[in-house]
Amino acid sequence: MSTELINKALETASETKAITFGKDVNKETGKMFVDLFPGSKVLVVADENTYGAVGDVVVASLKDAGVEFADDPYIFPGTPTLYGGYENVEILREAIRPYENTVVVSLGSGTLNDIAKLASGELERPYINVCTAASVDGFAAFGASIAKDGFKITRNCPAPAGLVADIDTMVNAPKRLTATGYGDLIEKIPAGADWILSEELDIESIDPYTWSLVQGPLRASLADPVAIANGGEDAIAKLGEGQLMSGLAMQAYESSRPASGAGHQFSHTWEMEGHGLDWEPPLSHGFKVGVGTIASCAMWEVFLNMSVEDFDVDKALAAVKTPEEIEANVRAALQPHMQDEAVKHSLGKRMEGDALVARIELLKEKWPTIQERCREQLVTAQEAMDMLKAAGAPYHPELIEIDWDRFRETHFKAQMIRPRYTVLDILTDLGLLEDVVEQLFSADGFWGQHEHPEA
Repeated sequence: MSTELINKALETASETKAITFGKDVNKETGKMFVDLFPGSKVLVVADENTYGAVGDVVVASLKDAGVEFADDPYIFPGTPTLYGGYENVEILREAIRPYENTVVVSLGSGTLNDIAKLASGELERPYINVCTAASVDGFAAFGASIAKDGFKITRNCPAPAGLVADIDTMVNAPKRLTATGYGDLIEKIPAGADWILSEELDIESIDPYTWSLVQGPLRASLADPVAIANGGEDAIAKLGEGQLMSGLAMQAYESSRPASGAGHQFSHTWEMEGHGLDWEPPLSHGFKVGVGTIASCAMWEVFLNMSVEDFDVDKALAAVKTPEEIEANVRAALQPHMQDEAVKHSLGKRMEGDALVARIELLKEKWPTIQERCREQLVTAQEAMDMLKAAGAPYHPELIEIDWDRFRETHFKAQMIRPRYTVLDILTDLGLLEDVVEQLFSADGFWGQHEHPEA
């Protein structure tokens, strides 16, 4: 990644002020700390695994730069795997609170980073993150994915003020963490199509700059899944680059729209249902997102093979449910703690009458352009499945212990839980979502032909 590209992205990032990305850069943490927080003390936060990966180098760097330590490093146990639960945020927040004029340096890309991010954010303090794996785009993004009261959602807090991302450290990370990063990143492909659709229907225009931050490096970041699975340095460096730029795009746009579409909504549904949170290690975000990506691409394929004659206004109007019916459906489908927000979002997206007719007429008018732009953006569901399999990531719902009926039902639940307009919503507006899901799970449909994982 060029310094010029990083600096350009940093100009519009709302919170991150410095990034060091490259080989043998963990030892530059001390210099970054002094540049960003002159006169401040440091508290290094890690778990036993992340400290073992980079701790000694980072601590030595801070000492060599003359940074004063508020205390010895705060180290969570490495086994069982650190859980991204709010109770751990509270533990760390209260451990940090007594130290005045102190900035946390967290060691870790996923859970540990999220815990440190939210704990620091709740104290209104900045922090620096030293990445240990190319496992998520969240290390450079605002918000922390933390479980509270039984389910996991992204909670608002600032992104790191500084980021250190060492390529050698990413290469040497556990393979499952690299694979989960691939699963997280690949969803940016259909997420881009969701944004194109939203733009063409005059719902949410694409911001060219943040689009370029995500989509610019995306194909190169995903291009060699076999090399990524085999620990190839160049391939993993490109994966890390894609994750980094995705996080910066979300900062600049002040929303996850540039990096998250319908495929993420599958993962969010399962996360809010608590699926895999009690596993050891816990089921990763990226593994769920990868399966959601295939589902999204499969729906897009069916949709893009339609013609304007399939967009029947009378059918759409007849399929409109009353607000009472929508609320009843949401409450019947989702767990109690998910229902109120989902009702709000589902009712907010509901269309009827002249507004629905106008949307469908606009879809018909724009259909050739939508087909062309989205086909250029997308990969097929089979291609997405093959890419994930080659990267060593789960590529079928059974591989993440989602049974067939639950997977099918998630196609409907995922539409309910977020306000963002995606392929799930246009199919709902057209009264075609049930038809498309039925087709996908029929004997000749994509999922009907992939009922079980391929060997």
